[in-house]
Amino acid sequence: MTDTILDSTDLNILRCLQENARLTTKELAARVNLSSTPVFERLKRLERAGFIQKYVAVLDAEKLHLGFTVFCSVKLKQMSREVARDFISVIKDIPQVAECYNISGEYDYLLKIHAPDMKYYNEFIINVLGTIGAIGSIQSSFVMDEIKNTHALFL
Repeated sequence: MTDTILDSTDLNILRCLQENARLTTKELAARVNLSSTPVFERLKRLERAGFIQKYVAVLDAEKLHLGFTVFCSVKLKQMSREVARDFISVIKDIPQVAECYNISGEYDYLLKIHAPDMKYYNEFIINVLGTIGAIGSIQSSFVMDEIKNTHALFL
């Protein structure tokens, strides 16, 4: 179903949900100028086809005392399918790692980490990432100011 063609109404529905995923079907229908039944059917089709993966609440990291954001570049000691698979398996289970990307360039992975402060992050590097034997080197970049943060895709 990945070759499903989206029309302008589908894209409009997705745009509206990116702004507010808590819209009721009736509210969403009013915004896209359709009745509730076709909007409900379109939503189910978009979910089945994988265009909508899940619905989430976006939390305020600052208010939750997790506003110290770090981008951590990780280089593995060696790159092989097995080493990468094991590293990914470990990283997926670390709750402080909000995002992980396999990247090109000098480093192999880029991690986005939320922490309460520098002391916590330092302990995290030593006691969590430092225990992963496959890691060869780490470079940390600390976020000084967040300019733009959106989960919305440009549609």
